[in-house]
Amino acid sequence: TRDSVASEQAGSWNERRNPVSLRASLAAIFVSKDSDNSTGPQTRRRQQRSIATRNKLLDAAIAAFAANGFKATSTRAIAERAGVHHPLITYHFKNKDQLWRAAADRIFREFNISLVKAMAEVPEIDPKARAEVFIRTYVKYAYEQPALHKIILLESSYPSKRLDWLVESHLKPLYEMVVGQLIKLQELGVSPPGNPALLYNMIRVSAGGLLALGLEVRGTSSFDFEDAEQRDELADMIIRVFLPGDASPVN
Repeated sequence: TRDSVASEQAGSWNERRNPVSLRASLAAIFVSKDSDNSTGPQTRRRQQRSIATRNKLLDAAIAAFAANGFKATSTRAIAERAGVHHPLITYHFKNKDQLWRAAADRIFREFNISLVKAMAEVPEIDPKARAEVFIRTYVKYAYEQPALHKIILLESSYPSKRLDWLVESHLKPLYEMVVGQLIKLQELGVSPPGNPALLYNMIRVSAGGLLALGLEVRGTSSFDFEDAEQRDELADMIIRVFLPGDASPVN
């Protein structure tokens, strides 16, 4: 099927996702809501309300943690932002730490889904085209979900178990996957020579980092990332700078 092809094609770019794998990400959105017919209407309604409440709490948590950081955000403030009773946080997530981790999982799961869909349209034999799609997807998602880099920036300010978890669960697997591809692109003469780890981080900061500083960038240079054409210009420049070489499709 198209979905399985999407997952297989994206595998070489972002397969090692633990605990939120790409395949699990796809399953979460493509499994039919009506697939379980063993429950009655009342049970299904309760389940739907529970899912809706959980999603409200996650949306509120992502916004609050991105704006204020973990320490400055209270679960009561998240509940108020979500418009639900405070005890429901304990019911769904046990505590603030588990809620923060669930929020981070949501952010990266949705990025994974975006990446799978985008990669499904690009042949595996064209490594430069796949790298370009990765960059454009990263820029697009970082704009649509600004919490991606805001939470990373906030958590990177000081050592913590949350940062350790974020690195091991999401950031390091993404790093290892992309660096492996960058090394291949360097061998093909597409990417500039040098430390691939540094190259990866420069690409990442050039994309999401600049978007996270969008208000400052607009104030100092009048470059407005709210303008879709200017976001495309950002992605184009990142590609020109970090993928300057040409590469024939690999057979």
